[in-house]
Amino acid sequence: MGGSVPGEVALASAKGRWVLATTVLGSAMAMLDGSAVNIALPRIGEDLHAPLSALQWAVDAYLLTLAGLILLGGALGDRYGRRRVFLTGVVWFALASAACGLAPDVEVLVAARALQGVGGALLAPGSLALIQAIFREQDRPAAVGLWSGLGGVAGALGPLAGGWLVGGPGWRWVFLINLPLAAVVLAIALRQVPENRDESASGRFDLGGAGLAALALGSLTAALTAAPTAPTLAAWAGAAAVAAGAAFVLTERRSARPMLPLDLFASRLFTVVNVATVLIYAALGGVLFFLVLELQVAAGFPPLEAGLSTLPVTLLMLLFSPAAARLGQRIGPRLPLTLGPLLAGAGILLMLRIGADASYAADVLPAAVVLGAGMTLLVAPLTATALAAAEDRRAGIASGVNNAAARTGSLLAVAALPALVGLSGTEYQRAAVVDGAFRGAMAICAGLMFAAALLSWVAVRPKT
Repeated sequence: MGGSVPGEVALASAKGRWVLATTVLGSAMAMLDGSAVNIALPRIGEDLHAPLSALQWAVDAYLLTLAGLILLGGALGDRYGRRRVFLTGVVWFALASAACGLAPDVEVLVAARALQGVGGALLAPGSLALIQAIFREQDRPAAVGLWSGLGGVAGALGPLAGGWLVGGPGWRWVFLINLPLAAVVLAIALRQVPENRDESASGRFDLGGAGLAALALGSLTAALTAAPTAPTLAAWAGAAAVAAGAAFVLTERRSARPMLPLDLFASRLFTVVNVATVLIYAALGGVLFFLVLELQVAAGFPPLEAGLSTLPVTLLMLLFSPAAARLGQRIGPRLPLTLGPLLAGAGILLMLRIGADASYAADVLPAAVVLGAGMTLLVAPLTATALAAAEDRRAGIASGVNNAAARTGSLLAVAALPALVGLSGTEYQRAAVVDGAFRGAMAICAGLMFAAALLSWVAVRPKT
């Protein structure tokens, strides 16, 4: 189906339900995979004889290409058609997933994960931009709420599915499961999702900006990852990150068609929400990385039981994210974006009770419930506010910026936290060392959530 559909589709219509299902399934494929990989890390390290730094790169290689190219992915969708680029990303992601599942060593796995991130950079902004462009204006907050809630559910289900797959057919199926999911998304989208694009988009793409962004993020990641064992390399990589970051800003200022239009940040609300996004997702990324190590290595949980640890988050987001979106629309974003991170931070602090003799009911469940309540309250308003702060015609780039902020937060947390809490080499296989590192990491992650709450309270204006 060709042509643009400028905000004509009702959420309650059959067409609306198909569009929502397609975007949720497509983005959920990437979210589920991203979180399921965490639960598989101990088995991947054991099977492929990998040190902690290699496991960090197995997570960060994906986040790096995703965060570095996601803005370009949004721009490609605006120009050439959001459905077309979204489906290209789905196919690319599936093929890279097959390469991950068949990887003979950790080096090939890391390379394939980087390729997965390229696919994610094409499909992730397209899913949300399709919603923003296709649905009627009055239906968009509810559609975004459903997308956020169901997508968050997929991300939370990832550890559960990962635990079942790792404990059953093996960690490789964490990746191979994406192939049938991609086939379903393609079958629905080609028949039910209309194409749309920004008819005013023209000119050259900012490939130089995209390259500099990826170089800056990659160098910074390398610096943080290498800091514990190779300080000289880390210093050079840090210098390269600063230089590439400065060059990126200069390039974007001078470019006639920048990948990241800096005038987007003239909106105070857009800037604040994206800074808060970095803080929130850095905290969440750190929790997901360390929690699975703590539960499996220190507390002795099997993979499936460790995956069950986030089930309350799944259920809360499934049940209440649409209501949270409506609440944010009615009262404004300030209170949800303040109370949500405060609750989530309190849940993270409750995780300090998890240790060698941890009980799921007494130690894991209460922390997961409080964390889930906080994330449910904040995710939908956070996403809707970031999009509402930009013009409709820039839906792709606004979605890309917010996605990039989230992925960058997780990327930096996974790269930096192990060094900050003294975990490196093969120490992730020692229960006592993991337990001490986990406690330090949770304190830092809670602090990031509280910082996001303070920022939102001070800098987001209350609804009048």
